[in-house]
Amino acid sequence: MRIVSLIPSATEILFAVGAGDDVVGVTFECDHPPAARERRVVSTSAMPEGLTPKEIDDFVGAATAAGEDLYRLDAGALAEIDADLVVTQDLCAVCAVDVSTVDDALSHLGCRAEVATIDPHVLDDVLASITEVGRLTGRESGAAELVRSLEQRLSAVAERVAGRPRPRVLVLEWTDPPFAPGHWIPEMVERAGGDPTLGTAGARSTRITWDEATGSRPDVVVCAPCGFDLAGSAALAQDVRHRFPGVPVWAVDADGQFARPGPRLVDGVEVLASILHPEVDEPSPHARQV
Repeated sequence: MRIVSLIPSATEILFAVGAGDDVVGVTFECDHPPAARERRVVSTSAMPEGLTPKEIDDFVGAATAAGEDLYRLDAGALAEIDADLVVTQDLCAVCAVDVSTVDDALSHLGCRAEVATIDPHVLDDVLASITEVGRLTGRESGAAELVRSLEQRLSAVAERVAGRPRPRVLVLEWTDPPFAPGHWIPEMVERAGGDPTLGTAGARSTRITWDEATGSRPDVVVCAPCGFDLAGSAALAQDVRHRFPGVPVWAVDADGQFARPGPRLVDGVEVLASILHPEVDEPSPHARQV
């Protein structure tokens, strides 16, 4: 089987269930595991590099309003690869090329690849998507084992934080302008032993004001801007720290452990638990207080 992955989370899942050798095409963002970087890049960003968070938000808003795609498909690469399976998503136009663009491109090329759309909204959906990728690739046993191990780790976190005080947690999914979290992130906070002050599990992230952010009275602020690693999140957390005097502000690896709906979301739950309950969890190298 020849597989093209158009979302980094699907790339991680494919490798994790044992189908990595079949992956022949990826996006420019597919960087985990490291072997993914060795595959041919078939999707790139239309966004200029080096933009600030505010400039990124402005660019995305303008492109969306104009009906423009934020990603570019390399039709030549797709034609040469001649994939059997293309894995994409229809959850967020900011996260990957639009599925209709994929369908149109494959149709234009005369490619008969199966297009699988993975659209998880909560953690159980993420686990179900792993099972589905296993089925699509004939790696059912690898997928089942991976899901079991992730469920065991989530259960272990639940046991460690059970009965302990639950701090109020504000996760910032973007910082300029501020966004409250959506999809699986509020649930990640709950599973880590906290109560999200803003954001609804399964719903989209929402733009908020700083008055709403500070008025939610968080005990802990976690800076997890979509697409930023730990160092990038820490730099942005420094910029917003002054808005929450006396409240601990933490930065996390948002890109790897919070934004992508793949196996490493469980790492993110463990990171949150180490922040919220340091009395029961060792400090995580994937979090930094600023």
